[in-house]
Amino acid sequence: MDFVKEFAIFLQESGAIKFGNFKLSSGKDSAYYIDLRLVPSFPHQFRKMIKSVQNLISEKIGLDSFDYIASVPTSGLVIASALAMETVKPLIYIRQKPKDYGTGSLIEGKIPEGSRVILVDDVGTTGHSLLNAIKSLKDAKIKVDAAFVIVNRLEGARENLEAEKVKMYEITDILVISNILYNEKILDAQILDRIKKQMGTSE
Repeated sequence: MDFVKEFAIFLQESGAIKFGNFKLSSGKDSAYYIDLRLVPSFPHQFRKMIKSVQNLISEKIGLDSFDYIASVPTSGLVIASALAMETVKPLIYIRQKPKDYGTGSLIEGKIPEGSRVILVDDVGTTGHSLLNAIKSLKDAKIKVDAAFVIVNRLEGARENLEAEKVKMYEITDILVISNILYNEKILDAQILDRIKKQMGTSE
């Protein structure tokens, strides 16, 4: 069984993906909810997921094409931390807003100007948190032109990042996951149709 199929079934069995009616942090309604924060509680699957991201980076841009791994708290940071250990790359993270004490820095970690980073996050929806991180990195004269996520929700993140000249790559997307679960008779046609409508597609 390939990783994506195994991962899709694992997400459903572990409760990391749920289908129904959910309100997202953006205020939008959704036919499903995906919570990859559960994955590290399953170390074998977590390790496979990290290895899968590492392989994707190797294949798409090569491990020598960047100096640092960057992420945004909190769920993406867990993935990026494990990935930094596997690839032996330094890690930084970017706050959504500065702390009101200490240095008040948005970028946590030590990184010189001109460094090349890749961004890592768990899920790509509209890309809002990644866009904030990209702005902070560019303001600090740090080069970023690639972002990697585990699941693309297909709701604009890729296009929004491309507008900032950052290419987004993913392990899989919600349509692939939903089709796998439908073919495995875990998901019914009605919910699959709602998910496609939510993405603005109905093929």
